[in-house]
Amino acid sequence: MLLQFYKYHGTGNDFVMVDNRLNNFPKNNTKLIEQLCHRRFGIGADGLLLLENDNLTDFRMVYYNSDGNESSMCGNGGRCIVAFAKKLGIISDETTFVATDGLHHAALLENDTVALQMKDVDEVKINPDYIFLNTGSPHHVTMVHDLQNYDVKEKGAKIRYSDLYGKAGSNVNFVSAKSADHFVLRTYERGVEDETLSCGTGATATAIAMHAIGKTKSNQVDLDVQGGKLKVSFEKNGETYQNVVLTGPATFVFKGEVEI
Repeated sequence: MLLQFYKYHGTGNDFVMVDNRLNNFPKNNTKLIEQLCHRRFGIGADGLLLLENDNLTDFRMVYYNSDGNESSMCGNGGRCIVAFAKKLGIISDETTFVATDGLHHAALLENDTVALQMKDVDEVKINPDYIFLNTGSPHHVTMVHDLQNYDVKEKGAKIRYSDLYGKAGSNVNFVSAKSADHFVLRTYERGVEDETLSCGTGATATAIAMHAIGKTKSNQVDLDVQGGKLKVSFEKNGETYQNVVLTGPATFVFKGEVEI
């Protein structure tokens, strides 16, 4: 079978995108998905996304990590699949779609930028050394010194596989402040089991975490990630963070075909 695919990236977080509206893709073939994402023996990506039909919204997003397993919400992937849907002619400049964590609204802006509404966050667990919250995916957030030289893979893996989060694990974000509303972020992603150049749910978690512990008073936060720049805005209503929006580029790289 010849599979047509598209390659996209959101600030360096890259994805294989497949139009699966005809349900031809072998979704249960974990090894195939892992191979397609392999950077030596496949197309190469942090994850694979399927765009599927949905009865109530414009489309359904199904996301797999590069280890081949279906995963939780991916913010950068969500922005990229919106750009993909526009390229396929499914949507115009605004859309509503469904992902594993529920409904999402999104808008395409200028210069390949997508603004994606994320889920509300109603619980932020603040600990002495870290903050934990779920922004569609679980995230451990901790501030560190000398982030540029920090061993993200080693330190991230240690936390991800610790007794703190059990078998399911957590994504791990290491953060330093650049100014009162501007932070630098590096993320270790479970499922990829390595540092990625960007993590959308991680950027969202970091912005909210920095607000929750008083490191910023702004409801609009800029984040520098390894692959570029993201912006997160939100409103706080009581203990809940609402109208959470992740904004950043969703870039088309190339289109291709591969025998599977």
